[in-house]
Amino acid sequence: MLLAEKPLNLQAHIDAVNSDPNATWTAGHNDKFTGASLKEVKSLMGTIVDPEWTLPAHFKDTPEVVNGSLPESFDAREAWPECVPVINHIRDQSNCGSCWAHGTTEALNDRTCIATGGNFQKLLSVADTTGCCNGTECFSFGCNGGQIGTPWGWFRRTGVVTGGDFGDNEQCYDYTMARCAHHVTDPSLGSCDDIVQSQPVCEGTCFSNTSINYADDKHKVSSSYGFKSTDDIKQDIFTYGTVTSAFTVYEDFLTYQGGVYQHTSGDALGGHAIKTIGWGVENGIEYWLCINSWNETWGVGGSFKIAFNQEGISQQVHAGQV
Repeated sequence: MLLAEKPLNLQAHIDAVNSDPNATWTAGHNDKFTGASLKEVKSLMGTIVDPEWTLPAHFKDTPEVVNGSLPESFDAREAWPECVPVINHIRDQSNCGSCWAHGTTEALNDRTCIATGGNFQKLLSVADTTGCCNGTECFSFGCNGGQIGTPWGWFRRTGVVTGGDFGDNEQCYDYTMARCAHHVTDPSLGSCDDIVQSQPVCEGTCFSNTSINYADDKHKVSSSYGFKSTDDIKQDIFTYGTVTSAFTVYEDFLTYQGGVYQHTSGDALGGHAIKTIGWGVENGIEYWLCINSWNETWGVGGSFKIAFNQEGISQQVHAGQV
């Protein structure tokens, strides 16, 4: 067996974190990755974080931060309770490196709900973003990875249709792969080993069992931008809703189960995108509150906290106004 195909020794990282008296987080076995190999895990890290390959962001022209106006902690779910079903919906990218499409589409989904006062409760299609926001449109490559800035430009130019999780069959274009875990028997999950990668494609039509018109179902933003500071990020979340962030994932992150994540042990696995829904301070450490796309068996029901200064999380953030 090739080294990359052997299961990762996650127990070593769990022991390293939980035996460290200065650790700010706790580690354990999460169903999503128990028994997963290096090759399998790296295939999920589908976000380009190398500045030489990432297209430059267009920053907001006029920062909106008012000194002293931002609270010490903020959670979009508490600020907009009418949109909790959307904001707190935990998706699963399955065995596909589409985290870039998840982190962007999900943040747009939240902002659309917020902008409509909670009237828009449908899910937007990660499959549409993954398939159509491609190399030509977004310098992104489906399950093989992509960027987090260019999809927001695509949302402005083209928009994204509705679409739920695999098998929902209620909206235009549902995700094409089922929720799964690696080498674990879980009643609520299938095995990632058994899932044939059905990468979303850009067909330009809705599923045949719906009466939704693809062209009429597009949802857009009026702008696309990045940020120059953490205060700018906070102000935008505070005003408009969640944003898309990217960072470098290390092996120990797979074992996260609570607290404020700071890299402790293990090698880098690649770039990963998520949505950031708020911020706070815990034991003197400022953190971002985030939602992942590894289903609710990972982390704290699918969410996590990560320190501001960790692995580029505050430097690669994008959004747009609905």
